[in-house]
Amino acid sequence: MKKLKERWGIDSNFQLFVVFVVFAITGSTAAKLASPVTHFMGLDQETTNAWIYWPVRIFVIFPVYQVLLVVFGWLFGQFSFFWNFEKKMLSRFGIKIK
Repeated sequence: MKKLKERWGIDSNFQLFVVFVVFAITGSTAAKLASPVTHFMGLDQETTNAWIYWPVRIFVIFPVYQVLLVVFGWLFGQFSFFWNFEKKMLSRFGIKIK
């Protein structure tokens, strides 16, 4: 845990706990929201080929996750950590945010 705290620039165990909670809530919420969105698009797991359904669902989850990560980070008082985390993650995909 010490290396992770140093790498992320986190000072306390409580802050690390909050960061883990935000990641957990964000992932669960994004996955839950992807189902109604894919259903709205006319894609259903039972009627759509898995080779189409799952890549589309993952493609839908990605931007939802990015937005929710910053929102939940703000709600839990960790906006600066998650905003920097988000910029770093998106820069790896070639998206630069100032």
